[in-house]
Order: sequence, then structure tokens, then C-alpha cells
Amino acid sequence: MCIIAICLPLTAAQAQQAPNTDVDEGLSLLEQGAQMLLRGMMSEMEPALDDMAKALEEAKPMLDDLLALMGEVQNYHAPEMLPNGDIIIRRKLPGAIEPAPEIEL
Repeated sequence: MCIIAICLPLTAAQAQQAPNTDVDEGLSLLEQGAQMLLRGMMSEMEPALDDMAKALEEAKPMLDDLLALMGEVQNYHAPEMLPNGDIIIRRKLPGAIEPAPEIEL
């Protein structure tokens, strides 16, 4: 799609320079094809996007409760998976200083 977006202005400029009707017709067909492609993609994606928006709207109260319970996410270490499959998220100790990550140059 990016290629189409880049090519359309280039071919439009070329079409203005050359009064050839074949180029104008080709450009028009290319533009129509791009529009049909984008409309098709949007019509296929629209139901999934609507479902996702509905699911997020339903989950919002639960996520708000979880954030209120946890407080700042920065107060926790990264999640760890135990050998038995359990996932634990440890709270950082107040006042504990974590070493700064090393930066490779």
C-alpha cells in the first residue's frame, strides 16, 4: 500500500506533463483499484474492530479495579514463571535501589 501511495503522486505528475489519454486512463484505473482494495480491507476489518472495542469497553471496569489494587506498575518486578507454570509478580521493596541497566557502546 505504501508503494501505491508513493507511486500515485509520481504518476499523477507524469500524467500532467504528457497529454496522453492512455496514461490518464491507467492512472484512473490504478486509483480505482487502490480505493477498492482499501474499501475491501476496511469492510473486512470493521467487524473485528467493533468486537474489540466492545470487549475493551466491557473489560474497562475490571482493569480500573486492577490498577487501583496494584497502584503504580513501577512498584513491581518483571513477572517470573516458575517451573510448575505459575507466574508470580513480586512487589519491589520500598527504598530498594535497583542497579541501572548497563548500556553497551
